[in-house]
This record gives sequence, structure tokens and C-alpha cells, in this order.
Amino acid sequence: MTELLNTIATQKSQIEQALWEHLSLSFWALVIAMLIAIPLAVLLKNSRHAGELVLQLAGIMQTIPSLALLGLLIPLVGIGSVPALIALVVYGIMPIYQNTYSGLRSVDPNLEEAATAFGLSRWKKLTRLELPMALPVILSGIRISLVMIIGTATLAALIGAGGLGTYIMLGINQNNNAYLIIGAGLSAMLALLMSALLKYVGASKKHLKQGIIVAVLALVGFGGWRAWSSIQSESEPIVIAGKLGSEPDILIHMYKDLIVNDDPHAKVELKANFGGTSFLFRALRNDQIDIYPEFTGTVLQSLVHDQRATPRDPVKTYQRARRLLKQEYNLTYLKPMKYQNGYDLAVSADFAKEHQLTKLSDLTKINDQITAGFDPDFANQKDGYLGLKTAYNLDFNQVKTMEPALRYQAIAAGRVNLVDGYTTDPQVRQYHLKVLKDDQHFFPPYQGAPLMKASFAKKHPQVVKSLNKLAGKISEKDMQEMNYQVTVQHRKASQVAHEYLVKHHLIKGNN
Repeated sequence: MTELLNTIATQKSQIEQALWEHLSLSFWALVIAMLIAIPLAVLLKNSRHAGELVLQLAGIMQTIPSLALLGLLIPLVGIGSVPALIALVVYGIMPIYQNTYSGLRSVDPNLEEAATAFGLSRWKKLTRLELPMALPVILSGIRISLVMIIGTATLAALIGAGGLGTYIMLGINQNNNAYLIIGAGLSAMLALLMSALLKYVGASKKHLKQGIIVAVLALVGFGGWRAWSSIQSESEPIVIAGKLGSEPDILIHMYKDLIVNDDPHAKVELKANFGGTSFLFRALRNDQIDIYPEFTGTVLQSLVHDQRATPRDPVKTYQRARRLLKQEYNLTYLKPMKYQNGYDLAVSADFAKEHQLTKLSDLTKINDQITAGFDPDFANQKDGYLGLKTAYNLDFNQVKTMEPALRYQAIAAGRVNLVDGYTTDPQVRQYHLKVLKDDQHFFPPYQGAPLMKASFAKKHPQVVKSLNKLAGKISEKDMQEMNYQVTVQHRKASQVAHEYLVKHHLIKGNN
């Protein structure tokens, strides 16, 4: 409880921002879903076959898994709020349409005939008879839709749309229960509160009028706030994103501190735990982010078209990666840091002793006994399991993909017996794991450096100069310790990053 209260106190503004993002995304998704579903139900209320067909189609759309839908939308509309909003609207339409259609169809035919006999036009019949009588059912559908939207909106964080899902992801990746409680708890509370408010609105005509007034004021207020924010924002922020895990989170906070230290007026927006390698690379090329830290080995194995063997010399590896990124994608790859953060494979000490495992080639004799837990990137990249299978003749019994932090928890709990990791991961020390030697030297050198578009580097020479201060800095021991503080001791990545920069005189201590 103390940790939870401390987290809330120290991250009040970030929590408020995430809550606002979640609320605004859910609100607009509900509004758009209503604008589609209610008129459509009104249009088709007298056409049973067409109405039922649309109902079935809406039901089919709702059965598509939310992650799958987001995945389908990314190639079409990119990442961020737009695909998240589209997905939420798709999920929100079904309950509203179903209840509106059913409510309008259930109006007593005798009342319909009486209204016609009194000479009411179709519009007056709709507004004075049908909609008022169907209103309780319609509001029930809106409530169901809103609760579904708020719950599903937590997944928006996976594609960089923010919201409370950001804290759920951080909690999973950093094994931090306080973050999990904040993200999941606030999401649940928000759903309950909004459901209660809609129930109150539907209780009487008076409450309905009050609800409409509040909604209009909220719309005006939100629009005004957005307009004011646009006026206040004199320049576009520099958007820096990081992959999943504590280490990228630490690095992007270092990038921000270095930039702001040299230019206090610079506006920097961070997107921590933004996604995997291909996700961030596509976001960079599509101008949805400006900078992210990438590693030399990953560049040569997964991002550029290079059929040659990766050099074992770190300097040559970096030079080739930089040249090919510029040649193929017109990207600028800044100078790398000192430490190597290569892949490794680890097993529990007991499992290693039982099967006499010391090196990767030893795994071939127990292929059928291996249940591996791999990061999604590692499982599907040439510098990961795909390449290892060929190099070491591996074919494990089962491979499970999971979030980086979860794989270590899985091996500690005995659900898997082999995991991938990085040489700077603190969990090897935390869980007393045995790292297997890469006896065939499969894994290439991995040095991290900021990656950006050449046009961005040309436009922001001061940013390039600031970030190059990290060139040749940070030892493997330093990064292991910083990762340990964030992942195991649950310190904030921003604090750990700032302390390192101050200690090594890369920024001033009062920034």
C-alpha cells in the first residue's frame, strides 16, 4: 500500500494525463458509435430483413479479437489514436444498434396506428412516440457499449495511443504491482462511474435533460481545451519512443534529459514501452515518432537487406549498420554507447545441473524436453530463435512468446525451462539463472544508439549534438545496475536515468 501511495504521489501528473487520454478516447468512440448505430437502426426499423442482416454483421465484427483488429488497422492507418478509435467504435456499435433496433421494433403497433390516425408525420412519430418509448432500452445499450469501450481502451497503449493501459503495460514489464493497480483499478472505476452516470441520466426526463446539458458542456470544454493547447504549443514536440522493458525506458529518459539540458525550451514527448522492433521502425519511417534507441546487431539481422555474415568486431558492425540504414532508408544512426547488450539464453541452475548444460550446443541433446519462453522479437527475428535453429540445429518441443518481464516470472514458476534475455538483464541475478555460453559465436555485437530520419537530424543539429554525448558511455555493469534498480527495486526510470547523467557530468545537477 505504501508503494502504491508513493507512486500516486510522485506520478500524479502522469496518471492524470493517462486518465484524460483514456476518458477522451472512450468518449469520442462512444459518440461516433452512437452517431452511426442510432440513425442506422432508425433507418432500418421498418425493414426486418435488412435490420437483422446489419445486426448479424455487427455481431460478426464484435467477435474479431481486439488485438487482431488493431493489427489489421495498423498497415492501413498507422499507429496512435486513429486505429484505436476505429477499433473502439467497431466494438461500440453492436450494443447500441441492437438495443435501438429492438426498442423501436417493440413499440406497440396500436400506438403507431393511433399516431398515424392523428395525422402525425413520420418525423413526429419518431421523435414524439417511438424514440421516447424506446429510450430506456437505448440507454441500456449505450451503457453496455460504454463499459466495453472503456475496458477495451486499455489495449490502446499497445499501439501508442496512451491511456490507462500504459500503466498496465509498465506494471507487467517492470513487475510493479502499483502500476498494475493504478491502470486496472482506475479503468474499472471509470467504467463503474460512467455506467452509474448513464443509469442516473435514464431515470427521468429531468435527469436526461441534465445529462444532455453536461454532455454539451463537456464537448465545448474539450474543444476549447484542445484549441487552447494548439495555440499554446508553439512547436511540435520531439517524440522519442522505446521498446518494451526497463532498459529502453531508461535510455529514452536519458535522451530527454540531454536534450532539455542543452535546450530548456525544447518540448520532448516520451512513449515508453511503445512496442517491438518492427513496430517502432515502421513508426519512425512513417513520422509517427522521431527517435528511438536501436542496436547494431538488430539492424543488420532484421532491418536492412544484408546477406553477408555480421562482423564480430563492434566497430565494423556499427559502421555497416549506419551505412546501410542511410543507403536503404535515409536514416541517421548516431554514435553508439559503450556497453554490449546482446542476446543470451538462460536456464535455472537446477535444470542446468540436471542436464549438464553449460553452452548452447548442449541443448541439442534435450530438444524434446525444452519449453522455451521467448520475447516476441527474439522468437521471430533472424538474430534470434530463427537463426539459432539453423546455427545450433535446435528444434524445441514448445516455444511460448510472452512479454519480456513475464518470461522470467515464467521460468521462476516452472512454466518454462529456457528463456531468452539480454546481457544487461538484472533478472539473471534476481532469479539465480545459468546463462549458456554462445560457443559458436552466433549472436552479433549489440551496441545501442539513437536512430532517426536524416531530415530530422538535419533540422535538429542541437539534438544530434546532445544525444552524441552518450557515445562511448555506459558500461555493461552500469546498465545492469540501472536495470536492477528499475525492475527489482521499482525505482522510476526517469530518476535512475537522471542520476546517471548527473553523476557522470553529462547534465547539470539542477535539471
